[in-house]
Amino acid sequence: MLIDELKQRITAALKAGRTVEKEVLRVALGEIQIADARGTAVTDELVAAVLRKLIKSNEETLASTTVEADKQRLAEENVILATLLPKSLGVEEIVAALSAIHAEIKAAGNDGQATGVAMKQLKAAGVTANGKDVTLAVKKIRA
Repeated sequence: MLIDELKQRITAALKAGRTVEKEVLRVALGEIQIADARGTAVTDELVAAVLRKLIKSNEETLASTTVEADKQRLAEENVILATLLPKSLGVEEIVAALSAIHAEIKAAGNDGQATGVAMKQLKAAGVTANGKDVTLAVKKIRA
């Protein structure tokens, strides 16, 4: 499970003296433990959601900070967090994965409905894809 990998990475970072990695992974583990304490089952999906939430938070902070040292640290944290996330498909790979339902996507009333059809298909297939990439793939299919 992803939580086990997270814990192993914390231990390895601690032993190797990689402070930034240790700290950011501990923050992630803390967020997961809070969710667990609230009764949410710790699954790979929960861990991935927490990691994505932390990455998004760092990206928002990156956009507003002007201190170069902070920017470097946040970028480093995002790289560390991203290595734990499952690989997601790119736009072209999503288009290929949706080839079986191109007609349904084109027949949808608008891009939002078409994206919903695409997301449903991708989730059913167990495919990990970024929502923005799915939107771009849908627009490409509908073009």
